[in-house]
Amino acid sequence: MIDVLVQDILPVFSVLALGFILGRGQLVSTDEASTLNRIAFVVMQPALIFALVNRADIKQFHLDAVLLYGLGQLVIFLLTFCICLLILKCDKIEAWLLAMATIFVNSLLYIQPISELIYGAGANMPITAIVIWDATVIFAFFIITTDLLNDRTASVSATVGRLARNPVLIVILLGVVSSLLEIKAPSAMLTALDFAGRAAAPITLFALGVILSSHSLVPSATITAVSAIKLCALPAIIALLLGFGSQPDNWSQLVLLNAAGPSGAMAFSLAVLYGVRTDKIAPVIIYTSILSLFSLAWLA
Repeated sequence: MIDVLVQDILPVFSVLALGFILGRGQLVSTDEASTLNRIAFVVMQPALIFALVNRADIKQFHLDAVLLYGLGQLVIFLLTFCICLLILKCDKIEAWLLAMATIFVNSLLYIQPISELIYGAGANMPITAIVIWDATVIFAFFIITTDLLNDRTASVSATVGRLARNPVLIVILLGVVSSLLEIKAPSAMLTALDFAGRAAAPITLFALGVILSSHSLVPSATITAVSAIKLCALPAIIALLLGFGSQPDNWSQLVLLNAAGPSGAMAFSLAVLYGVRTDKIAPVIIYTSILSLFSLAWLA
């Protein structure tokens, strides 16, 4: 456990920690970090997502494990949304994004690199399957619904036009269609995408650390509840549901490992994009990133 923590998990986490330290020391500003985050979001992540989805052999995935994971996400999302909206009295769009933070794990930029370091790229298919599920189905769902919740007065044509120009949604669509039709991108194109995509994780984690450094870390009832649901309830329900599937043991182990990961930055990114308050979402990402270090090392 300690060896996995030191050799594989902490090196990835250290990039986020470095950003946090430099941000607190005012050596890197939040404006600079926001620019880095936008570049990673618009350029690096789409490159990473397309290359990953285009290469994937979906026929090799154990879809029962992926769908059971999705069912667990649905249960936890609805539970968290109701708690945040009805008990903790959050605004609707804030409750929506806090609930997203409990089910949208930092898989692509955090869990996948860690899992690849531990098990190797060849044994990383379960994480790849969940990354593709989250990056295509779940992320697309939250981009669309958050946009709709943010501006419910906009016309249908204006909303569709705005969403149609979103680079992440465009890449998701192209990646899924090309993968289903078994149209593989040229090797030179994939090499270029790989080159750009490798920068997505360190740039995003560093920028996130800087941006999060400007937020208070004092836990409120909302921060504590949402963090606890993410760290405890999601892995618990996923572990329970996986018992009903027929996937191999390594799939169960890695899917559960993913569920134990920290909240992804995308809920925070969407909050910033749509002007939603981040004083609760940001600390959830910080606390789950720190506290998940030990659970990830134990499960790995």
